[in-house]
Amino acid sequence: MIKEEKQKVKIGLEIHAYLTTKEKLFCRCKSERHTAKSGILANTNICPICSGQPGSKPMLPNKEAVKKIISIALILGCKINPKLIWQRKHYDWPDLPKGYQITMSGAYSIPLGENGKFENIKIRELHLEEDPAQWNPETGCIDYNRSGLPLAEIVTEPDFSSSLEVENWLKQFLLSLDYIKAIDKNAGIKADVNVSIEKNNFERVEIKNLSSIENIKAAIEYEIIRQEKEPVVRETRRYDEAKGITIRMRSKEQQEDYRFIPDPDLPLLTLNEKLIKEIKKSLPETPQQKLEKLIKKHKIDKKQADVLTSNLELVEFFEQIAKNINPEFALHWVTTELLRVLNYNKKMLDEVEIMPEHFVELLEAVKSSKITELKAKQILNQFIPKSFSIKNQIKSQGKITDKEEIEEICRKVIKANQKSAEDYKSVKKEAFNFLMGEIMKLSERRADFSVARKVLEKLLK
Repeated sequence: MIKEEKQKVKIGLEIHAYLTTKEKLFCRCKSERHTAKSGILANTNICPICSGQPGSKPMLPNKEAVKKIISIALILGCKINPKLIWQRKHYDWPDLPKGYQITMSGAYSIPLGENGKFENIKIRELHLEEDPAQWNPETGCIDYNRSGLPLAEIVTEPDFSSSLEVENWLKQFLLSLDYIKAIDKNAGIKADVNVSIEKNNFERVEIKNLSSIENIKAAIEYEIIRQEKEPVVRETRRYDEAKGITIRMRSKEQQEDYRFIPDPDLPLLTLNEKLIKEIKKSLPETPQQKLEKLIKKHKIDKKQADVLTSNLELVEFFEQIAKNINPEFALHWVTTELLRVLNYNKKMLDEVEIMPEHFVELLEAVKSSKITELKAKQILNQFIPKSFSIKNQIKSQGKITDKEEIEEICRKVIKANQKSAEDYKSVKKEAFNFLMGEIMKLSERRADFSVARKVLEKLLK
């Protein structure tokens, strides 16, 4: 039996991500979008500029957006070009009120960043552009809140060879941009994916507007299988999430189809070398640098370090805690107990107010045996949404270590749970654990666990 040779695959990405700015790119409207969660009504953050009214002209580009796109270019290792031309990209679609999109991409453009490399994948170019409006094809309604929002466009070379490689790279890419607070992580990403295989002479097919890593991965996997079975022409397709397939939209556009021209209303954008150096100097450590520091400085194993570095706020919180208390002791409380409380309340760390000094105070009380671990966990539950000093709790709810006081509690529990005490003879573990739980409950989690365990064992025997 002849073993079928696996097809060589080339995959490239064109990623769009919303920059975190207070205002839109060419007007001073708030950069707030209408979503089900935001509570912001459609068409409330608009003006004549972003809704494309006749006679309106763009203002100078948002400086905050320019700084954010430079930060991204630096993180991706791109060469930054100092002189940039704004282009008009023409196409006819309901979400484009002016009939063109203002962008740095196009036939005559110079990319803001080019020839970069991130996680072994080459970055072809990086642009800044405005987002179109939001059109609902089912109702025909258009929401201009989104029109004019600043978008980063990142184009990779077709260096990926599998959907898994794309998935892992995107996770690291988004994590790194989250570290520099450049993109709106709640808005997600929008990606166009190019897939080609050796069998078809690497004829490229583009899959448009994929809005999650899961869909990107699934669309790539389906498209590779499809291209192995069917003749391929250069075209644009979309991914049907419900059916798990890609569907033809149209033949692939060429640059000339968009009739790119320099925008006469916007001057050449010149980037100052001093500004670029200042932005580079202000960039925080990358996730990889954080990971290496945690392993080397705090002797944390890679698995736990990965948990910490997966969230910028979490790892920075741990680093603050580690300045004042043993990092090894603090690790479990941050990566397990703190995350437990946050997950239960469906909150991220930056959505609550937990002060490092309060957290350290709690851990020191446990470490010095002033309160029990169970009591500390109960107090930690109360740190959401805002932490507090636990000095009063230590005075009124400190650990009970007195053997006679604990014995009195144990006797009360045995008396109230005679059946469990009798069951101890036949099913020791289950009955004993139940009684210990009742002791903790009656003592309000204050009884010293090891003392209570010894006392209970003695009384049951």
